[in-house]
Amino acid sequence: MTDKWIKSSYSSTNGGDCVEWCPSSAATTRTVPVRDSKDPHGPTLTFDTTAWTAFVTSVKAGDFDA
Repeated sequence: MTDKWIKSSYSSTNGGDCVEWCPSSAATTRTVPVRDSKDPHGPTLTFDTTAWTAFVTSVKAGDFDA
């Protein structure tokens, strides 16, 4: 089975900054692979689920807003 990558809801639909993650891998390996959707065969960053959850929580809270 091929892992399904999901585009971030914060990525724009008009070719802007696009981040994808693979939830099925997160569920099985307890790590979250992340990549640039414009380069699906390029490098992938991997985060443990605790760090990823903390990052997403901070983004949603606006901690990184300018």
